[in-house]
Amino acid sequence: MPLPIDMGYVTDVLYRLLTTPSPTGYTTDVVRLCCAELERMGIPYELTRRGAIRADLKGVRGSPDRALVAHVDTLGAQVKMLKDNGRMELVPIGHWSSRFAEGARCTVLTDRGPWRGTILPLKASGHTFNTEVDSQPVNWQQVELRVDAPVADRRDLEERGFNIGDVVAIDPQPEFLENGYIVSRHLDDKAGVAVMLGAAKAVVEAGAALPVDCHLLFTISEEVGSGASSILHQDVAEMVTIDNGTTAPGQNSSEYGVTIAMADSTGPFDMALTHSLLTLCQAQNIPHQRDVFRYYRCDSASAIEAGNDIRTALVCFGIDASHGYERIHANALESLVRLLVLYLQSPPRD
Repeated sequence: MPLPIDMGYVTDVLYRLLTTPSPTGYTTDVVRLCCAELERMGIPYELTRRGAIRADLKGVRGSPDRALVAHVDTLGAQVKMLKDNGRMELVPIGHWSSRFAEGARCTVLTDRGPWRGTILPLKASGHTFNTEVDSQPVNWQQVELRVDAPVADRRDLEERGFNIGDVVAIDPQPEFLENGYIVSRHLDDKAGVAVMLGAAKAVVEAGAALPVDCHLLFTISEEVGSGASSILHQDVAEMVTIDNGTTAPGQNSSEYGVTIAMADSTGPFDMALTHSLLTLCQAQNIPHQRDVFRYYRCDSASAIEAGNDIRTALVCFGIDASHGYERIHANALESLVRLLVLYLQSPPRD
C-alpha cells in the first residue's frame, strides 16, 4: 500500500520557506526553519561548518547508502556601490535578469538591521523621461535600489549604516491559488525542499522500514555553483537531486507530474539510476515526462565536479518563468513526493 502523503504539510512548509529570506550568503534563518522541522519529525541531523544540513533516515543497511538533496538558497542581490544620489548600485546573487528585478520590493540586510526598498530602472519616471523609459537597455547597470529612508546622498546612506556588500533579499510575493497553482519568486528550490520534507514526513509517520540509510541534504550555495560539492557523506553511492524543470518553449517539462531530467549542461545523468526512477513512475502510474536542459546545472553537477564517485539523477517540478515570477502546480509536488517515497523504499543498487 502506498504511504499516505500530507499535502497540507507540504504547502504549509513551502509558504513558510518562501517567506523566510535566504539569498545565497544569508541562509541562517531558513536553515533554522528546516532544522526545526527535522526536530519535530525526530530526524537526527548535523550542520556543516558552512551551515548546510545533513539529516539521516536510518535503514536496515548502513552502507553504501543514498541521498536526496535540495537547496535552500535563492537568488538575490548585493550592494555594489553607494551612489551620490542616495541610491545603491547592485550586482546579482546567482544568475537572473535585471528585467525581473525592475519594480521588485526588497529588504536590504545591513549590519544595523533591515531596511525596505525598491529596485528601479535609472529612468523610472515616464513623466520625466517619456519614451526613454521603454528604450533604455536591460542590464544590472541600468537599475538602482531606492531605500525607504530620508537619504539624499552617499553620506546619508553611510550614516544610516548601509555598506558595500550588504545583501538584498527580494520579496517572494507568494500566492497559493485554489486551482492548485502556486506563483512566487524563489520556488526554485524551496518547492524542492518542501517536497523532500514531505517525503521524509510520510516515511517517518508510517514507520516504514527503509532498505538502506538515506541522507537528506540541504545545500546553501547552489545558486552560485558550489552546492553539494562538500556536503556528501563518503559512503553515499547514489544521489537524487530535487529541483525545477523549465516549461519554456523548446522544453518537454510540464507543471503537472514529475519531470525526470536525462541531461543538463554538464552532460547525461547516470542512466541506471535515472531509469530506475522512470520504472518506479511507470509501475505506480505517476505521471511523468523526460527532458534535457541545455543551460542548467544543479547540485548533482557540483557533487560530481568535486570528485565524488556517485551515481546522480535529477527529478523536477515543472516551473514556468524560472528565475523570474515563477509558477508551479501542486500536482507536480504531490507526484514528486510519491516518487521519492517509493524510491526510499526501493532496493538499493549495489
